[in-house]
Amino acid sequence: MEGDAAARPPRPFMGVKARRGASFRRDVKGDYLDVPSDPFLSAIFSKRGDETLLFADKIMKCTGSGKMKRRILMITDSAIYLVDPDADVLKRRIMLAAVDKICLSKLSDNFFAIVVPSEYDCLMASTRKTEIVTVLVEASKSRSEYEIGVVFSNRFEYCAAADMVKEVRSEETEGGIKTRIVRKRR
Repeated sequence: MEGDAAARPPRPFMGVKARRGASFRRDVKGDYLDVPSDPFLSAIFSKRGDETLLFADKIMKCTGSGKMKRRILMITDSAIYLVDPDADVLKRRIMLAAVDKICLSKLSDNFFAIVVPSEYDCLMASTRKTEIVTVLVEASKSRSEYEIGVVFSNRFEYCAAADMVKEVRSEETEGGIKTRIVRKRR
């Protein structure tokens, strides 16, 4: 019976999203950067009263102008932190309570958007996307006043800035997955 399980394709994430085999069999560590050994990173969330680090890793963030920037993503029991690893600067802190939903395609790509209605949204890419989404949903469930929703669609919009809406379009192609990010006209 064990051999049969290995031959089956991975189950979709949350019953919807296609997953790569490596994503399905990956060990979950949470902290991929050893944050307690980094005084700058550990001070960022401890100074703001966060108690538990749930996730930390390097990701790529898409800027409003469409450039991809390296960032460190840290998720605690109450907030999301985006840190510029080259300058050791905290770029953004998003309270989990401010997050409305996470948008991602049904395909096995790396993009996801964190939708924050009271601010601007955040489009990121990570090979650990499934773990990030799971950590955010579980963290919000542990707080009874809100719950982060998850929306799966091969086309979704996000607010890249206060006056700029972009659309992420993902499609299967012969060579794999093609993702385009286009500015929407209002």
